[in-house]
Amino acid sequence: MNKIIVIPLSIFLPILIIVGVLSVASDKSEISSEIEEIENSVDADVIMPTKVSRPGCEEIDRCYIPSMVNIVKGETVTWLNEDSAFHSVTSGFYDEPTGLFDSGYMEYLQSFSYTFDDSGVFDYYCTLHPWMKAQVVVE
Repeated sequence: MNKIIVIPLSIFLPILIIVGVLSVASDKSEISSEIEEIENSVDADVIMPTKVSRPGCEEIDRCYIPSMVNIVKGETVTWLNEDSAFHSVTSGFYDEPTGLFDSGYMEYLQSFSYTFDDSGVFDYYCTLHPWMKAQVVVE
């Protein structure tokens, strides 16, 4: 014989609410841990933020943040990809790469560093998203 167990709503509902609250608290804890991990993982000079793989970031100058970095000769610049899409940091312009530096495809949270030994203005772009452009100014 099969028996059907009936749980009164007055008992079932509080259990359901507690399980839901614990689940949300756990998700928030995981998100906080991920954010902490990002903040502590790389001391980046330039960030590739989320959603810059779509055209439009260039209209508000937010494809690379900041879009212009000023440094002294001999200093190193570090880029960090915070977007879920692949990006690159490639010297020159989309139709004229200079070959000075190229990060290759950078995955989420991957970083790339380059030391600038010469003075000048160094343009760079993303090989996958040609609207993403920025500069390093070396004095």
